[in-house]
Amino acid sequence: MPHDSHGRSSADASAPGALLADYDVQDVIEKDRKHLWHHLFQHRILETRDPQVFVEGHGARVRDIHGKEYLDGASGGVWCVNVGHGRESIARVVYEQLKRLPYYAGVVGTVPAAQYASALAEWMPGLDHMFFANSGSEANEKAFKMVRQIAHLNGNRKSKVLYRDRDYHGTTIACLAASGQEERKEAYGPFPDGFSGFPHAMCYRCPFGKTYPDCDIECARALGDAIEEEGPETVGAVILEPITAGGGVIPPVDEYFSIIREICDEYDIILIVDEVVCGFGRTGTMFGFEHYDFVPDIVTMAKGMASSYAPISAAAVRGEVFDRFLADPDEKFHYFRDISTYGGCTSGFAAALENLRIIEEEDLIGNSRVMGAYLQDRLRELLDHDHVGDVRGKGLFAGVELVEDKATKAPVSEDVMTAVVGKAAEEGVLVGRTTRSIPGLNNTVTIAPPLIVTRADIDELVEAVKTGIEYGCREL
Repeated sequence: MPHDSHGRSSADASAPGALLADYDVQDVIEKDRKHLWHHLFQHRILETRDPQVFVEGHGARVRDIHGKEYLDGASGGVWCVNVGHGRESIARVVYEQLKRLPYYAGVVGTVPAAQYASALAEWMPGLDHMFFANSGSEANEKAFKMVRQIAHLNGNRKSKVLYRDRDYHGTTIACLAASGQEERKEAYGPFPDGFSGFPHAMCYRCPFGKTYPDCDIECARALGDAIEEEGPETVGAVILEPITAGGGVIPPVDEYFSIIREICDEYDIILIVDEVVCGFGRTGTMFGFEHYDFVPDIVTMAKGMASSYAPISAAAVRGEVFDRFLADPDEKFHYFRDISTYGGCTSGFAAALENLRIIEEEDLIGNSRVMGAYLQDRLRELLDHDHVGDVRGKGLFAGVELVEDKATKAPVSEDVMTAVVGKAAEEGVLVGRTTRSIPGLNNTVTIAPPLIVTRADIDELVEAVKTGIEYGCREL
C-alpha cells in the first residue's frame, strides 16, 4: 500500500476493496501502542519497538502498515482464514444479509441459519442437529453443558469429561480445565471439578516408551485405564482433537480412533471431537475425523467455518444426543437451557454459506489434499538438517519439531524458536510456533497456509522455514 509524504494511506476510499478511510501510519501505530491490548503478548516489548499492524490481504498474502507483503503461512495467525483473504463474494453476501435482517435470538430460526444447518448436515452424516454459537471455546462449553445436563436428566453421576494431554479446547475456564496444555493453565486456577487427562498420542515422544506398530496402540487404550481410575459411573464424555493442533500438530496413528470409539461405546461415554482447527478442509478432508474410521457423537467447530470473515461456531450432535433433550413441554427443565447471544447473528450464517460454496466450487479440499501432500514432502526434506527431529501433519497442516540433538531429542529453547519464525518473517513468510503451552516442549514450527496455496507458494514457504531454522539454530 503506497503512502504519501505524510505517512497517510493513499488508497482511494471509493475504489473496490479500498480501506474505508485514509489513515496516518504513525497515528495508527501510536493508538495501537496506547490503547490496544494484544492477545498473547507482553506489552513491555512495545516500549522499544512498534507494534505490527496489518492493513490488507488478498489470497494467500497480507500487507502490513509499512507496505511489506507476507505469504500468510498461518492463515490469519491462528489457522482460520481457510479460503484466503479478500473474498469479495463473502463480504457481499454478509452486507446483503445485514440489510435484510442482522440478528434475531436463536430461540427462533432465521432463513440463513436454517439453510446453513441443512447444508452442514449434508457433510456430516449422522450428526444432523446444529447448536450455533460464536467461538470455538463457546462451542466446547456447549458440549460440556450437554454432557452434564444429560447426566442430570438420567439421574446419574456421568458428568466428568476426560481430555488428552497436549490437546487444547479453548480459552474459558472450563475449556482450559479440559485442555492438556499446562502452561496455558498457569495462573488461571482454581479450575472446576470434573475434568481429567490421559496421555497424548505422539509417536515421536511416546509416553509409554514404545515404537509403532509394536505398541498395541497403548495411547488409545489409556483412555480405558483413565475411565477405570476415575470410576466408570462418573465419566460422561471424552473430548479429543482429531489431530492435536497447538500442542504440536500430532496426527494419531490410523488405528487410534477406532479403539477410542470402542472404549466409548463399552462405557456409554459421549465422544466429542473438537474440529475447531481441523475442520473445513484444513487436513485434506472436510473434517479431520474423516481420516479415521469412526463417527463422533458431538463435533465442535469454528475458525474455518466462515474462514473468520464473521464469528460463528457450532456443536453438531447425533440424533441420539439431541433426543435426550426431548420431552413433554410441561417438563420445564428438560430441554437444553442454553443460549448464545451472537449465535443469532445472521452475518455468520451468510458468511459460512458462501464460505462453504467456495470450498465446494473451487475444490479447496482437493487442493488441500494435493498441495498438502506436496507440503509434507517438501518439509520432510528438512529432516536432513541436524536440528529437525520430526515432521508431522496432514493436508495443509504441518509441524516441524526442532531439537538440539537428534539422539537425545532434547528440545530447542523458546528463544531459538523466536529466532526461527522471526527470520522466516524477515524472508516474507509468516508461520507459527508452539509457545507457552507444553512445559519444556514448545519447540514445533506450525504451518497452516490458506487452502488456495500453489506449489510456488509452498516452495517459498519451505525455503523461508529452512532459512529460519538455519539462522535460529546456528549456535547450537
